[in-house]
Amino acid sequence: QVQLVESGGASVQAGGSLTLSCAVSVLRVSRNCMAWFRQAPGKEREGVASFSILGLPLWYADSVKGRFTISRSDANNTVLLQMDSLKPEDNGMYYCAADRQIVSCIAEDSSRFEYWGQGTQVTVSS
Repeated sequence: QVQLVESGGASVQAGGSLTLSCAVSVLRVSRNCMAWFRQAPGKEREGVASFSILGLPLWYADSVKGRFTISRSDANNTVLLQMDSLKPEDNGMYYCAADRQIVSCIAEDSSRFEYWGQGTQVTVSS
């Protein structure tokens, strides 16, 4: 059974950093489309970053470019999201997602992703 388990969420001050981790079972993170999404209270879920089998960070949301970095650990079969220079608008529940379709691995459409984690909360105070 495919499982995605996020961790690393916390409360931080604006300007701080966090690293989120997504431990994946069954699927190999190096062979699938992997992504991070987030959802703030009262708002729709939005894509943050994604990469595919090519091992490249294919896509970042404009709001996080230059501040967030998506990466993977093949040894641990884990997807990471390094978040720097955090802002209050980065508040929300962060979700890891996976899709076996690797073509056009862009986290703009959440409906294409087959598997989801339960989320980890990020709170940024000003």
